[in-house]
Amino acid sequence: MAASTHTVTNQVPPLVGYDVFAGDRALTEAVERHLAPGILREAQEELSTLGRAAGSVQAQEWGAQANENPPRLRTHDRYGHRIDEVDFHPAWHRLLGHAVTAGLTDAWGRQGGHVRRAAGFLVWTQAEAGHGCPLSMTHAAVPALRTDPALAAEWEPLLTSHVYEEGLRPASQKSGVLFGMGMTEKQGGTDVRSNTTRAEALAADGEYLLTGHKWFCSAPMSDGFLVLAQAADGLSCFLVPRVLPDGARNPFAIQRLKDKLGNRSNASGEVEFDGTWARRVGEEGRGVRTIIEMVAATRLDCVVGSAALMRQAVAQAVHHSAHRSAFGGLLIEKPLMRNVLADLALESEAATTLALRLAAAYDADTEQERAFLRIAVPAAKYWVTKRCSAVVGEALECLGGNGYVEESGMPRLLREAPLNSIWEGSGNVQALDVLRALQREPGALDAFLREVGKARGADHRLDAAIKDLLTELADLEAVEARARRLVERMALVLQGSLLLRWAPPEVADAFCASRLGGDWGSAFGTLPHSLDLATVVERARAGES
Repeated sequence: MAASTHTVTNQVPPLVGYDVFAGDRALTEAVERHLAPGILREAQEELSTLGRAAGSVQAQEWGAQANENPPRLRTHDRYGHRIDEVDFHPAWHRLLGHAVTAGLTDAWGRQGGHVRRAAGFLVWTQAEAGHGCPLSMTHAAVPALRTDPALAAEWEPLLTSHVYEEGLRPASQKSGVLFGMGMTEKQGGTDVRSNTTRAEALAADGEYLLTGHKWFCSAPMSDGFLVLAQAADGLSCFLVPRVLPDGARNPFAIQRLKDKLGNRSNASGEVEFDGTWARRVGEEGRGVRTIIEMVAATRLDCVVGSAALMRQAVAQAVHHSAHRSAFGGLLIEKPLMRNVLADLALESEAATTLALRLAAAYDADTEQERAFLRIAVPAAKYWVTKRCSAVVGEALECLGGNGYVEESGMPRLLREAPLNSIWEGSGNVQALDVLRALQREPGALDAFLREVGKARGADHRLDAAIKDLLTELADLEAVEARARRLVERMALVLQGSLLLRWAPPEVADAFCASRLGGDWGSAFGTLPHSLDLATVVERARAGES
């Protein structure tokens, strides 16, 4: 049969075969800005190697395969023995192995480690986001374990290893391990102090048996977990290994895997502890204080992960518009589409710039930077993760019907987009966390204001926004009802300050005019027409195949 009616024209080539890192100007400039000259070249080479892998046809195929073939729970072996294992498609292991080899669980012990890791996490997440969960948990477990020097000496070299070994064996027999976390229970959710899982002390110091149920356990296939349980002196933090030193399986019954909106490649489960052996981490009754550093690190990864999803969505939208013709010209040349793309690009660059600034604060590790992070992390987590769904949804629309089909990859990004806003505390939790810092830690507010004040005088719209913010901060009575409004404003002022200091004038001007100056509509594509939007869009283009 003749195929004369099936001539394919005006279709966009796939965005593949490019360097995800080198093609991202906001990210490459942030890395250059925050890393010392002595390690910059090495880091750039590592990130470009990872970027080329992330932009390859192979990595995109792995991402699709891992999501089309989600993990499968096997509770028993053929003989009826309880094994509680999770099987993954080989693509999952390839993605995870590549990430571990690239050092995405190794930040705490090397110079510039947090900036290097955050940049790599942002790059590699664009290949596939689901496997970022065990990477993030493994990375974030380190500061919690450091409250117990003996545990840290035993586990930290394995957590930060660049070797990925799948399969359940005693940690002493592996060259690298992954960690998960279990805090959430049915009756409490975010209110972890209402947890009912019990911890009964054994004769040996620091050893316990746990009994209880975790409604949501992240990465249940991991080698170890940090969990919260009620001990004699109150809620405490514990390390639960999947396999005991003698090779026996620790009681860890996976009841089921969650059937999630997105994040399909990654396993999340409900688990039952029944006489499960554990080691206490930190002091009894101080479980939240012990695990909070892990939570803070994973919250930063929520910001980085959302920035990655936004960046990939914007890159796809700009790429499509640069190749698709309609109404007599390329979409990217149409004033209205250019406005939409520029608006999306602003959101993406602001997220990337903020995420890398937070990572740099972790590397500096000074009292001033720690105080800054106390407010900046939950504020960024609140705002950036919320903007992710809106950005990805609008970027998908730029592709029209082509973006709505699975083969484009855009639906997977859209399903993934809400996750980081929920994971590690949803919007209200972050807003309330900022309020606690404002009310209890005056040094945190001082550090935040010092940071935003570094750009004071550079733009009258930022100056006005800072003045308005100070007015709001002066009245913290009955502030809870307006906490979201306050935290949103804090995040926008911080992003504006950073962009004025580091972004090109066209980007900073457009951001301040719209996000701070109020010259903006209620949807993307409503930027003032007088701005240099073409330059903003061109800056957002990724490498071409």
